[in-house]
Amino acid sequence: MAAGRWRAGLALLAVALGLGGPRAEQMEEHLKREHSLSKPYQGVGSASAGLWELQGNAMVMAQYIRLTPDVQSKWGAVWNRVPCYLRDWEMQVHFKIHGQGKKNLNGDGFAIWYTKDRMQQGPVFGSKDNFLGLGVFVDTYPNEEKQQEAQKRRYSPGNQRVFPYISAMVNNGSLTYDHDRDGRPTELGGCTAMVRNLNHDTFLVIRYVKRRLTVLIDIDGKQEWRDCIDVPGVRLPRGYYFGTSSVTGDLSDNHDIISLKLYQLTVERTPEEERRDKEVYLPVVDNLKLPGMEAPLEPMSGLALFLIVFFSLVAIVFAVVIGVIVYNKWQEQSRKHFY
Repeated sequence: MAAGRWRAGLALLAVALGLGGPRAEQMEEHLKREHSLSKPYQGVGSASAGLWELQGNAMVMAQYIRLTPDVQSKWGAVWNRVPCYLRDWEMQVHFKIHGQGKKNLNGDGFAIWYTKDRMQQGPVFGSKDNFLGLGVFVDTYPNEEKQQEAQKRRYSPGNQRVFPYISAMVNNGSLTYDHDRDGRPTELGGCTAMVRNLNHDTFLVIRYVKRRLTVLIDIDGKQEWRDCIDVPGVRLPRGYYFGTSSVTGDLSDNHDIISLKLYQLTVERTPEEERRDKEVYLPVVDNLKLPGMEAPLEPMSGLALFLIVFFSLVAIVFAVVIGVIVYNKWQEQSRKHFY
């Protein structure tokens, strides 16, 4: 695939998506090498140098970085050492998933991260749960779909997913990724993507422009982009880290990252858009209610807590006094009635 043709096609797609409204979007892009990973992977995994750090069973090979081999119970990750402060960006992921397992006898997939914390092992494709930021998951094993009867009871045929499946999740730290249901309860959107054991290149693009999250895929060998996820109103803080991780369990696959290329996108904004796109400090998605995504309650001040306790005690004392008075009057009336 010619790089110029590929980038030109994506630029045209940006216009087609209508990112700039009725006018043509004026956009410039620049490769940011400090957030990009490509051959010959110079310095990757070095303890004292390099921009990317390896974790677990990840290995640097001549043509790719292998997050996990086609072996059971392995995990691996590679994380950028430099936090990203870009306002608008696009991450191009060139990857390959392959192995000896037959359909639905392989696993588990890999994740691309933009998160506050890095280098933390966990249960979500090898990385931590309850993260802060964005996760895009290329899930190759249907944990939930293996329970066919449960699927039929829970979902209509149109809502049953076909794997491999790509999905996205934004987390403010309060959400748990539901592994048994393949992340469905917290999914922002997704699409089927047959990405295993292909003889041609496979690409995924994550674009974040004007608070809009878009995921596109090129997996058919036709040099054509296909829509996968499009979510407006996504608010991600700056200063988070890019990374990718993978894990295998009883089933396995080779999960290879050939390149990660981050582009800074320079986009024109109207004064109204400037006011709307103010800085945020906690990941959130506008007008989307998910379990645990409600804004946290502000802690109660010391004075408010004191007043509540004070008036509660006054109310209790008042109730006791009234009770004693009523009881004494009742006893007095009882004695008069008796005599």
